Amino acid sequence: MPRTSRHREDEPLIFARRTTSPSRAHAARLIGLGSYLPPRTVSNADLASRLDTTDEWIRTRIGIAERRIADPATATSDLAAEAGLRAMKSAEVGHVDAVILATATPDHHVPGTAPTVAHRLGLRQVPAFDLGAGCSGFVYATTVAAGLIHGGTAGTVLVIGAEKMSAVIDTTDRSTAPIFGDGAGAVVLTAGHANEPGTLGPSVWGSDGEHANAIRIPDGGSRRPSNPAGGVDDRYVRMNGNEVFRHAVRRITQVTQESVAAAGWSLQDIDRLIVHQANARISAAVANTLAIPVERVPSNITHVGNTSAASIPLLLSHSALDGRLQAGQRVVVTSFGAGFTWAATTLLWPMGLHAR
Repeated sequence: MPRTSRHREDEPLIFARRTTSPSRAHAARLIGLGSYLPPRTVSNADLASRLDTTDEWIRTRIGIAERRIADPATATSDLAAEAGLRAMKSAEVGHVDAVILATATPDHHVPGTAPTVAHRLGLRQVPAFDLGAGCSGFVYATTVAAGLIHGGTAGTVLVIGAEKMSAVIDTTDRSTAPIFGDGAGAVVLTAGHANEPGTLGPSVWGSDGEHANAIRIPDGGSRRPSNPAGGVDDRYVRMNGNEVFRHAVRRITQVTQESVAAAGWSLQDIDRLIVHQANARISAAVANTLAIPVERVPSNITHVGNTSAASIPLLLSHSALDGRLQAGQRVVVTSFGAGFTWAATTLLWPMGLHAR
């Protein structure tokens, strides 16, 4: 059941919403896992040739060596559909009751991208909707999916995190161009029972809109509609890196602690800490603060960059494929993103889950 992250007494309570009932018997269990990366790789050397940066600076400051970039003809829905198909094959299911797509880069403002993805997957007339919570979007989406399952509204839900970040990144901006990449990851969740391997534990989530401007796309929304004729039209991600870093470390640390406590675990019980891949130094700072050994904190940012809402499912999939996730391990999934938003949950890694 979701729980709202605790705030300090001097902070406003942004929201407090419990979306599932402890009296319900069903919980959400992970049964499928898939991922997709576009084939084109862009190295730091490729970026250094046109930006005032170096491979050493990017590796040292961010922890990235390369990232995947989709070709111009590829949209977020294409990435999402491939990851969703792979997750459904992993789960050995041909149908789901709902599709939730976490993304900050939809194909269009209108309509939503999730119905297109559902149609591509042959899922006729199922409810499908987008969810926007930045880099926290995937964990937010699994929390919503768990609520649908817990309440009996859906028996099986496909949750996808997909981004074509290259569509909203200014290739001349040294502060953002080296960071982001494209990709998609997905999970299939189905009804299970509490404490069963693969079942999601309590979700802890929160937001703080006071810092909404720290990561934003200035133009194109209702606040500042696009106006190319007026000579001002900034539709790229702009970010205050120092502010984001400071809040990310604090919030990820806090929500991880609260999620672990809600599950009845201790920090020493954590076998794998799956942190949103924003910056290698953020993950290291969180692990250090929580006194979790670095070998328990998987990472793939070196080769994929920050893929926003796709980050967590991509890391889960890659860690399962290369053996860093093993049956019986206590896993914490934790994230932080634009908004600011943050979310975390727990699970006991299941046996027999084959990522695709």
